[in-house]
Amino acid sequence: MNRSADVLTPAQLNTLARDLLESSFPLVWVEGELGNVSRPSSGHLYFTLKDARAQVRAAMFKPKSQWLKFVPREGMRVLVRGRLTLYEARGDYQLILDHMEEAGEGALRRAYEELKARLEAEGLFDAGRKRPLPAHVRRLAVITSPSGAAVRDVLSVLGRRFPLLEVELLPSLVQGETAAAQITSLLRQADASGRYDVILLTRGGGSLEDLWAFNDERLARAIAASTTPVVSAVGHETDFSLSDFAADLRAPTPSVAAELLVPDQRDLALRLRRLAQRLNQLQVHTLSQAMQRADRAALRLQAQGPQARLALLRHRQEAAFARLQSHWRQKQERRRAQLAHAAAVLRGAQPQRRLAALKERLAALAPRAQTAINRQLQADALRLRGIARSLEAVSPLATVARGYSILTRADDGALVRSSAQAQPGDRLQARLAEGTLQVRVETSEP
Repeated sequence: MNRSADVLTPAQLNTLARDLLESSFPLVWVEGELGNVSRPSSGHLYFTLKDARAQVRAAMFKPKSQWLKFVPREGMRVLVRGRLTLYEARGDYQLILDHMEEAGEGALRRAYEELKARLEAEGLFDAGRKRPLPAHVRRLAVITSPSGAAVRDVLSVLGRRFPLLEVELLPSLVQGETAAAQITSLLRQADASGRYDVILLTRGGGSLEDLWAFNDERLARAIAASTTPVVSAVGHETDFSLSDFAADLRAPTPSVAAELLVPDQRDLALRLRRLAQRLNQLQVHTLSQAMQRADRAALRLQAQGPQARLALLRHRQEAAFARLQSHWRQKQERRRAQLAHAAAVLRGAQPQRRLAALKERLAALAPRAQTAINRQLQADALRLRGIARSLEAVSPLATVARGYSILTRADDGALVRSSAQAQPGDRLQARLAEGTLQVRVETSEP
């Protein structure tokens, strides 16, 4: 029987097996224990996932492995997501991973992904149902913990950028079993009141378990049903919660949320100055056109006779006098304001006040200076007594005071330490504790 048409090479067989595996299995989640962990210089990560009965080879290539939030180690339990394939060169069945996390958050992560997929299928996260934020927010509700870092960041940025904004803090738990229900209740109350232009949900970063209150289904549906635009700023840039997807705007951090909600007061001031300049230019242009029209009308009136011309001149004189008076009043008001400002500055800089302030400061500093001097004198006295004791301990006079004497040669004052330095007949001087003695050497013995 001719079987040449049915014979496969190993490469062909492995290719068929790989295609079958990859087409039959979607992305799968697997939880197991790490073994044979290896990270060569290429940056790829190779290991086996095992349990008590079996193991499977797995690989995570560098573009994915370099973003891991932990260092994989032997024996660590992990939850991974990947696709099933076959390495044709060796016929090895393996998983190619695009995600890995420590297994402690595995159940929460799976619940999060399932709920997210279900709500997304319902259209809860569609961009078409997102409400636009108002151009100018006048009153803002902030639902967060009153003692967290997030509220401090938000209030600091809002106060710096736009102090005129009315901010009302609606305190709530942001972590724990009752946090989601409390946040949902406050959100619904704030929306029903109609008081606010925008509602901000925010808290600082944390683990998936810490942020779980913002993955609550009731909260996501309340956000989607709110008639007031909702901004969500939960955790750090890499943290995503269901409230982020349901909200009308998601901010990566609480500080960025505050920046997106209000304009910078410096930009507004610059815009107002430019608008004022344009208004002034428009007024000047309008006045110039009106004066030109008045001049043309005057020329037409001149043909009507001297009386009309005199009336026109009188009218122009009165108009010019009125403009002069208005200009003079404005100039006087500016001068009065400048004078009042200068007077206030002068009153604040009066020498008598400065001298009185300096005297008060000197009176306050004088006792401190005397105390410091006394403290320094006491320290110096203690140090001098210590030095005196040290000098006394090594002084030859202390030795002499105990009954010894110091012998020196009478002629040159050289110190005599040995009998070999003195001969019979030499004159010596003996230094005692009290006074000196002139002595003559009778004999010298070694």
